[in-house]
Amino acid sequence: MRFMASLIQRLRSLAPSRDRLEANPLLRVLAPGLSNPRLWHWSRRGVAAGGAAGLFIGLLIPVAQIPLAAALAVALRVNVPVAAVSTLITNPLTVLPIYYAAYRLGAWATGASVPEALSLSDRTAVWENLGTIGLPLFTGLGIAATCLALAGYFLISQVWIWRVASKRQWARR
Repeated sequence: MRFMASLIQRLRSLAPSRDRLEANPLLRVLAPGLSNPRLWHWSRRGVAAGGAAGLFIGLLIPVAQIPLAAALAVALRVNVPVAAVSTLITNPLTVLPIYYAAYRLGAWATGASVPEALSLSDRTAVWENLGTIGLPLFTGLGIAATCLALAGYFLISQVWIWRVASKRQWARR
């Protein structure tokens, strides 16, 4: 029980503040929308949907993930800090394995053949094979982003429900 409370406090401390997000030059367009208090409220639905939005954007789009996740969170009226933080699922350590797995998934889904060894040092070979890599990669990223966002939403919701139920049960004792 104490572990969950400390984990939640730690996650809240890692989440970017409203001032920090509003100061971001890429998010100035969203500044009027960021004043909505619902976007900063820590509720089960808002946190779960914010996490799902961030996971979706984090997997699907390789650049400008935090501003895009914040824009999606504003549009969906869900928790902005959670959406911003959950985009960090793709980072320099995880991006290559995630994109490789997404490529394999997309190749399986589209029935595309996987080229044998592709040397990344040979730039002409990479550009020549980009057309054959693109469709399976984007298909796999779309499938993975959708599945991970749905799984993240339901997992966060269930953990939240479990946490509230255990708090109530603890209070009854």
